[in-house]
Amino acid sequence: MNIPRLVVAAPSSGAGKTTIATGLIAALAARGLAVSPHKVGPDYIDPGYHGLAAGRPGRNLDAFMCGPERIAPLFLHGAAGADVAVVEGVMGLFDGASGRGELASTAHVSKLLRAPVVLVVDASSQSRSVAALVHGFASWDPEVRLAGVILNRVASDRHERLLREALEEGSGVPVLGSVRRSAAVATPSRHLGLIPAVERSAEALRAVADMGELVAASVDLDEVLALARTAPPLTAEPWDPAREVTPLAAGAVRPRIAVAGGAAFSFSYAENTELLTAAGAEVVPFDPLHADALPEGTAGLVIGGGFPELYVRELSANGQLRAAIAAFAAAGGPVSAECAGLLYLGRELDGLPMCGVLDTSARMTERLTLGYREAVALHDSVLAPTGARLRGHEFHRTVCEPGAGERPAWGWRLPDGPRSEGFAGAPGAANIHASYLHLHWAGYPQLAAAFTAAAAAHRAG
Repeated sequence: MNIPRLVVAAPSSGAGKTTIATGLIAALAARGLAVSPHKVGPDYIDPGYHGLAAGRPGRNLDAFMCGPERIAPLFLHGAAGADVAVVEGVMGLFDGASGRGELASTAHVSKLLRAPVVLVVDASSQSRSVAALVHGFASWDPEVRLAGVILNRVASDRHERLLREALEEGSGVPVLGSVRRSAAVATPSRHLGLIPAVERSAEALRAVADMGELVAASVDLDEVLALARTAPPLTAEPWDPAREVTPLAAGAVRPRIAVAGGAAFSFSYAENTELLTAAGAEVVPFDPLHADALPEGTAGLVIGGGFPELYVRELSANGQLRAAIAAFAAAGGPVSAECAGLLYLGRELDGLPMCGVLDTSARMTERLTLGYREAVALHDSVLAPTGARLRGHEFHRTVCEPGAGERPAWGWRLPDGPRSEGFAGAPGAANIHASYLHLHWAGYPQLAAAFTAAAAAHRAG
């Protein structure tokens, strides 16, 4: 299968990859093309902007959490029916999982996708040196095809001329565009990075449109498309959630699984709910900021990541829903909660009452906890049996006290020693799985099957 594609990379974080990638997606979509947006790594926020620009879900390609062997299949699944795909990289081009070489780096994913790479260079503080930088990146790994450069934050026509002359003389990599400095397309940030698109609504739409207009005026889109079409066919089979899980037995009633969403719980991977559906569940989204009850007939509850700390007053004020969730959990209803979901299930967050399902309290701190984790399940739960090994990531500035229950969900090792983390229910009531660890279920489809089976059993009971 051949889908025209390219990877947007940079020498380091902060060069403007998200602005350029989102702008490319928007500009190509404005031409009437079906554009498939993708993001290397675990980040949830950039795909939200990609999705706004493309009009279809932004999808992650994480070789650490899902395995290198799944990257091309997941790409083909997400890009089905697209005219072109744009893949935004993570960090610097060659930066991967710490201490693991190229694993999960943008370069690694570009090789797995056999995709040409466009390097976004922040040119704001250099002129001729840009040629040395691009030459170094182009020659570092001969398996990575660095096929074009987009100059970003260019100050003037003269600055652009100096940059182009240097690159023509010393790099051999064509310049696809030159983007001027622009405050109009800046996306505001806070403690965990960019503000998610779902929170900014009309502002986010305007920002995405501005990015598209800026890129359309500054980048040769015909050259970009020609470059994307040089990507050779991929021989992998598209990932199919129906092939990944064993569905419920024929004749079984589909359990209704409520999935939290909205501004406070905006972090999710599209494949997670696709797997739940393939396993036999009826997935029903709801917004804890506005719903006063769980969806009727809820047999399972999934509360993913997000920013509950920014909506703590609204979440706390919604006492009806908090009581409904506590009652559902107390009745044995299966609950899976990640990060924001963990905070919501606790006694309180920053001093305000939450659902009270877990005997822990959370508060904001100045310390960022960030990184991939190799975890082992320490107790049976509705997600995984004792001893199951999975890969995930942490990303938060909150802390829970205590950080683990008497039945911790996971154990992993950090440089300063082993750690037990999360909550796998109480003795004799392992219906709750709550943890800071974010998981991409495409890497472990048995999670969706196990949770759906637990929801079906609860419904039948």
